Amino acid sequence: MAKPILQKKPSNLSRLCVSAAASLLLFIPILTFADPWLRLLYPRSDVAFHPARESRAPTFYDDPETGYTTDKPVTEWDKKRGLWFKHHPEFSQSENRIFVITGSQSSPCTNPSGDHYLLRFFKNKVDYCRIHGYGLFYNNAFLHPKMRSYWAKIPVIRAAMVAHPEAEWLFWVDSDAIFTDMGFKVPLEKYKDHNMVVHGWDDMIYEKKSWVSLNAGVFLIRNCQWSMEFLDAWGEMGPKSPRFGKWGEVLRETLKDKAFPNSDDQSALVYLLLKGERRWREKIYVENGYSLHGYWIGIVGRFEEMGRKEVGRRRRRHAEGEKVEGDGKERWPFVTHFTGCQPCSGEHNAAYEGDSCTVGMERALNFADNQVLRNYGFVHPDLGNVSIVRPLPLH
Repeated sequence: MAKPILQKKPSNLSRLCVSAAASLLLFIPILTFADPWLRLLYPRSDVAFHPARESRAPTFYDDPETGYTTDKPVTEWDKKRGLWFKHHPEFSQSENRIFVITGSQSSPCTNPSGDHYLLRFFKNKVDYCRIHGYGLFYNNAFLHPKMRSYWAKIPVIRAAMVAHPEAEWLFWVDSDAIFTDMGFKVPLEKYKDHNMVVHGWDDMIYEKKSWVSLNAGVFLIRNCQWSMEFLDAWGEMGPKSPRFGKWGEVLRETLKDKAFPNSDDQSALVYLLLKGERRWREKIYVENGYSLHGYWIGIVGRFEEMGRKEVGRRRRRHAEGEKVEGDGKERWPFVTHFTGCQPCSGEHNAAYEGDSCTVGMERALNFADNQVLRNYGFVHPDLGNVSIVRPLPLH
């Protein structure tokens, strides 16, 4: 027969601990809304929400015609957003506030190491946003039942625009892309007359009409009415459209090197630049002055060389009495994109031999991580091994 379990009477110390924990839980919400606590959590953020100061005046959130989904278009967004700023004077509409968006599917990865890599890719984005004071949102839900895979980004970006009217720019970064120059800031002043920035080459778009003339996995888009309408036009070439199959045929006829039949987001973006309305072309900046999208194949084997050259440049600048930080010059590829590696499924492009994707991702992640670790006096001496961390010399 089983012995009865005797419950001990709680001691005075136990009661004291429980009481202290309950008091702490009550106290944390108070701290959360206090300025010093917010500065501790977000030391690089210029503004934080203060619910006690929240305006009671109606905004677009009270308008039933404005929603997060892509079921119907958003109208007069610039006016609605401007009114929101009027009711929230702690935010300035003139500031180029950036909000980084990324994501992946909701189900676990089929590749045994896939979830591990997705976590490290996300941690890299957190590090970059933390350094520059950017907001960050990770989405793993399909916000439209038909808009999946690479098309899922469109409803996500629109929802982020509505949820974060304080953000002037939305910066979409695919889950398999890594920030590899942690100190580089996007030169937003360069794009003051544009609403979208995408990495690409004009000659490949307008002369060769190639579906790989740009990359739709890393881009910036302004939070404005133009973007709302552009996302609608772009999304209408996706699987939610009854003309989805027809769009696949049109894209293959237009872009002769397109290898697969379905309409995809990248080909659709090229098509809109080639055949779309003039108002789309006029406001899209095709950037290749720096690596907004850097193709990983030509990058990952040169990290040590890049590091040595940068150390030499910094020493010369110090010796010459010049400023090292913020000189506006590209040091390294800003973003290294592992296009075709499919870290979650592991079903990488057949052209990539052996474990080249895994080796490359490891090197890129450690190269980026070193730029963070050096601030604390540590470094990964071997870019191929994340487990080894050594202190830097004091001199």
